[in-house]
Amino acid sequence: MYKVRICIFYLLTLFICICSCMAQKHPHVFKGTNYYLDLSGNNQSTGTKNSPWKTIQKLNTIKLKAGDSVLFKGGQIFNGSLLLDSINQGVVDIPIVISTYGKGKAVINGGNEFAIQILNSKLITVKKLQLIGSGRKNGNATDGITISHCADIQVDDLDVSGFRNAGVFIYASTNIKVTGVNAHDNGFAGISILGAYQLKQSCNNIYIGYCNAENNPGNPVILDNQSGNGIIAGNCSKLKIEYCTATNNGWDMPRIGNGPVGIWCYEADSVLIQHCISYRNKTSIGGGDGGGFDLDGGVTNSIIQYCLSYQNQGSGFGIFQYAGASNWYNNIIRFNISENDGSVSEAGAGIYIWNSSRDSTQFKNCTFYNNTIYNIKGAAISYATQSERKGFLFYNNIFVAGDNLLKGKKATDIFLANDLWSLKNKFNIGGVTEFDKWAKINGQEILARNVVGLNIDPAFKNTVGSTLTDCSKLKFFDAYKIAENSVLGEAGVDLHDLYGIETGGLDFNGNPAPIKGIGACL
Repeated sequence: MYKVRICIFYLLTLFICICSCMAQKHPHVFKGTNYYLDLSGNNQSTGTKNSPWKTIQKLNTIKLKAGDSVLFKGGQIFNGSLLLDSINQGVVDIPIVISTYGKGKAVINGGNEFAIQILNSKLITVKKLQLIGSGRKNGNATDGITISHCADIQVDDLDVSGFRNAGVFIYASTNIKVTGVNAHDNGFAGISILGAYQLKQSCNNIYIGYCNAENNPGNPVILDNQSGNGIIAGNCSKLKIEYCTATNNGWDMPRIGNGPVGIWCYEADSVLIQHCISYRNKTSIGGGDGGGFDLDGGVTNSIIQYCLSYQNQGSGFGIFQYAGASNWYNNIIRFNISENDGSVSEAGAGIYIWNSSRDSTQFKNCTFYNNTIYNIKGAAISYATQSERKGFLFYNNIFVAGDNLLKGKKATDIFLANDLWSLKNKFNIGGVTEFDKWAKINGQEILARNVVGLNIDPAFKNTVGSTLTDCSKLKFFDAYKIAENSVLGEAGVDLHDLYGIETGGLDFNGNPAPIKGIGACL
């Protein structure tokens, strides 16, 4: 019995020590307060559920601490702008939470101002709210939720609309997670990520997942640059965008020139865009870019993979470098599909390559493999007049075009083990209609003096216009799947064996990719 008592004593002592350590690490761990807002409440009350406050203005006078929660009553509209700054901070594992209670989402109406602004703060979670502004042409001049110079902020399950700039704007912040956001009917973008000018590390470790950016038409006061993007990121690093959709953006950009894009980045390093769908986005008439996805000026060490682009007015995949940008290099585009993109832009192709810097040393080392590009009316690839570049490699792709497969000068690009098919002439590149002749004249599609490229109809399972809008169903998308007995399953080259390229081992649908397979769906 004595030994049992000793054991109990030590266990109690250990428990007390653990609790003491937690209290020292998180001094507010047991002191969080729930504050409630209800339009039937009173700002002179205590802010409890039974005695709630009425307005955001009251809330802005309160210093929130770790463990506190602010809960707006669902189904009600609260006018004003919520400001959280450096005096409002959580601690590790114990954030400040801003959310809804009751049925439905509460609405924060920012009117002509922002709905929520988080400045110089950390460890705050915002979730289950609807944020509205007066409209991009009706007086609003800012963003739905702004996160600036912050760390460890989480945003989840928001509906954001009616703001002239972005629905969600992240600036010069780190460790930011945005999930389940529906950003629509804003101006410049649905979601915008930006760091300090030419300082990619100033905005880093950003995650954007399971979000939708739809019908963000353009910013009516930006007359000298693009607007109307779905998701855009610039001057940042270590960014992941996955399972996101972008559609019907950019249709009211007040400018003729460079156009908006569904999902893209510029001046960014170590970006991963995967399992996303960008479709039916618009661009300006005569615009040089715009479209589905884009690795733009100054992007380095980044990847686009397992994404679907279809029926965008600009090209499905833009590969761009503009004058004044930092060097563009070491980027990969793999296991993606483009269907009938580029219907309006001057490229008229699924892929558009452009370099206004006129310097090939600034635009180099792009590896483009195991993609399927299908364009019933335009080309597969279009090179702009200004497109100087080095080290552009195209391996194991399927390129299908209405007629001419490649527009412009392929320069020093290397094509190897691709299947090229013209719907009109079986093969046509610049008027050359014999594949073997083109390959030998240009020294393309040749390995060990043998032509290894193909000129066969890929005989896809289905090429009817895509309608998929749910990223979770990409793994079941098989419209451009090759037949089980197709030679395309084994006619490519082993990229790891030849060049040491780690392909990831999975195809567009998430299935094991044949080592020598050609195309995205294997």
